[in-house]
Amino acid sequence: MTSVTVLGLGPMGRALAAAFIAAGHPTTVWNRTPGKENGLDATVAGTAAEAIAASPLVVVCVRDYAAAQAILDPGALNGRTLVNTTGGSPAQARELASWAAAHEIGYLDGVIVATTAAIGGPEATLFYSGPADAYEKHRGTLAALGENTTHLGEDPGRAAAFDASLQDMLWTSMSGVVHMFALAEAEHIDAADIAGHAKALLGFFPDLIDLLAGQVAAGHYPGDAGTLEATAATMDHVLSAIRAKNLDNGVLSAARAEVQRAIDAGHGSDGFGRLAARFTGAAGGGAS
Repeated sequence: MTSVTVLGLGPMGRALAAAFIAAGHPTTVWNRTPGKENGLDATVAGTAAEAIAASPLVVVCVRDYAAAQAILDPGALNGRTLVNTTGGSPAQARELASWAAAHEIGYLDGVIVATTAAIGGPEATLFYSGPADAYEKHRGTLAALGENTTHLGEDPGRAAAFDASLQDMLWTSMSGVVHMFALAEAEHIDAADIAGHAKALLGFFPDLIDLLAGQVAAGHYPGDAGTLEATAATMDHVLSAIRAKNLDNGVLSAARAEVQRAIDAGHGSDGFGRLAARFTGAAGGGAS
């Protein structure tokens, strides 16, 4: 069994170490603050460099990229594979990958889409990007962290880009959810009464994502399922209700303004997917 080093024993780092240990991998751990290794059947290193030297595969999971760079010893890492599961931007991932390459360190960038409780089980999803040979070499070991692992490509920033894109959808959507509750409360509707109806309304969402993905991929935005002009009218009704209750309308107003810009550019009969072209600066591209 390949030995593994885990740097960083915050809640997620500890979960990663526990999963490797449970799968039978000899595991060495290090954390800046002593004591967090308590209860783990692991070898505890006195320094980050000692921990790195103990294993051919080094997994780092700390607060941010600055913290990761501060503890990564290029001399100790030389000839080893570094898997960075510290959250960050695609640009940061590519920058760290370049640093690793300059020091002859194998590098994979990893993104964890799971709670700490899910790590090591069937519900844990992990994305990796970087050299395919590095991923294949350690694929079996990394499988200890979760059953749903995907190598997204050679670009080291690709996993972080997937994560940022998905998180963009998540938090924009979550903002809409809490705003829904605020408007409902203002209209004397209990959150529990509307929650079930909200979930039913979103039942069409997976199919809608597929529809919009097809439009964006093809650069063709038919309004068969609803035009931007019709969308604008619906948004205006909702904004009227929000303003009547003196609630903040910044998010929906911004979305409504983007729809109007597309309409003003002559795309009122197009579908909602047209906005993706506008966001990327390709407003004139693609046929309706």
